[in-house]
Parts: sequence; structure tokens; C-alpha cells
Amino acid sequence: MNGSSDDAAEASRDDAEGTSPNNAIEASGSGGASGDGPFFAPRGPRPVGPYPHARRFGNLLFLSGIGPRHARTDAIGEGIEAQTRDCIENIKAILEDAGSSLDRVIDVTVFLTDLPRDFAAYNRVYGDYFGAIRPTRTTVGVVSLPTAISIEMKVIAEAPAVSRSETPSSP
Repeated sequence: MNGSSDDAAEASRDDAEGTSPNNAIEASGSGGASGDGPFFAPRGPRPVGPYPHARRFGNLLFLSGIGPRHARTDAIGEGIEAQTRDCIENIKAILEDAGSSLDRVIDVTVFLTDLPRDFAAYNRVYGDYFGAIRPTRTTVGVVSLPTAISIEMKVIAEAPAVSRSETPSSP
């Protein structure tokens, strides 16, 4: 082996914290709002692993699971209503940074850590944001999420059209 297990653990921690050189390269422009590939939103919460906020493919944006952590402070609101609102506001910021919006959401997958307790309150807040938009939705109860949060959402949204002049050229 070329490195110790401590080196591997540090590299893994850097990836999870978004501080590895690979994340810096991707965040600096790979994909972006107008081209296919990974997208890191300036206003999005810091990912908790080595993944982008979204990936664009054609006219679609596939968002990673987005939780309710505040983008600047990492604070997590108390209660499912606050966490649902914060989660959707994070999604809204990521979509807007990518040139899209909540009204272009096509599909939502929701993960709740306590479905029987939280469904009604989450559903009310969800309806405030998506009631008129009517994307398809799946809500799943899970035992836990990677951090101490009660909700995570995964979204597919329509992206703005890419003009030929914005499309990266082939080598």
C-alpha cells in the first residue's frame, strides 16, 4: 500500500467535507447551469459526502437528496414543519442557481424518519409549496438518514434549454 489507513480516512473526510481537490475542480465549473454534468449550487447546503447538489442531463436536473441544514450555518430547524420548509427552501435555492425553479419540478421523493408522527404536518407544508405545481411524489418512511435530520427530498426538475452556443464543444 502507498498510504496509511489514516491517510485514507483523512481523504475520505475531505471528500465528505467538500474540501478535496476533486470537489474544488468540480465546483469550479464542471457541468454548471448550462451544460451536462455535476452542479454545485453557491447557495446550497454543503453536501455531507462526495457528491454534487445536482447533475444535469439534457433538459433535466437530478438533485441529490437535500436535507434541511441551513446553507451558511449548518443549523437544523426543530420539528418537521421547520425542517420541511428549510428542505424545500434549499431545493429552491439549488434549482434557481441552476437556472430552474420550483414550478419546474416534475417528481419528488421524500424520506421521513418517523412517517406516522410526521406525515400530516409535512404534507401541509409540502402542499403550501407544491399544491399548485402538482409534481408526482413518493413518500417513504426510513429508519434513519445520514445526519440527525427528519426529512430529505430528492427532486427531478426541468432545466432551461441549452443553446448550441452554450453547449461544450467536443474535443
